[in-house]
Amino acid sequence: MQHIDEIAERLHRFFEERTQVRDLVLAQARQLTKHSALAITAIHQNALSKATEHLEKARTLVDSIVETLHAHHEIYFEGYTQDAMKEYAEANIFFSLVQYGRLPNPEDLGLEYATYLKGLAEAVGELRRHCLDLLRQDQTAQAETILRYMDEIYAVLITMDYPDAVTGGLRRLTDIVRSVTERTRGDLTLTIRQEQLAQSLRRLEDHL
Repeated sequence: MQHIDEIAERLHRFFEERTQVRDLVLAQARQLTKHSALAITAIHQNALSKATEHLEKARTLVDSIVETLHAHHEIYFEGYTQDAMKEYAEANIFFSLVQYGRLPNPEDLGLEYATYLKGLAEAVGELRRHCLDLLRQDQTAQAETILRYMDEIYAVLITMDYPDAVTGGLRRLTDIVRSVTERTRGDLTLTIRQEQLAQSLRRLEDHL
């Protein structure tokens, strides 16, 4: 059979290169997920300089992954790559909202829109945790601000009514965001009512 050895050699070179690229990116994706998680932990601990350090390392990894996969788009859109990018989006969104009260743009983060939206949805869970921490610290006004962010995120997500094949399963995450936001609203409402009751009792004690 003519040229079969030549064809086979080209195929071997292609798949060997693709395997090497996949292994490299898989390792980078694991590091990206780790630094994103450590950044979120640091934010909850109010260790913002440490969070910034992890986010900077994460951004370096994102840039490296994008550059490495410039000629391998099929690997870029593999689940493990986009999952790591989603974690990166979540960490950056959470940090930016807590620190500056604003959202980073998907273009600034170098992310696909669907990945950015899933990161936005998952950031709501971290916002709930932060809100509960604020309530435990009697910072009700700040907790109300965080709940407002959660409401605004849900208001955007609910408009993204497109097929899951396009958004990567955003609809399920949007339903979770609604549940998490409503539970947080209930927690905040209960805390405010307890504070109002305590104030009323103090006024009554002073009057008596």
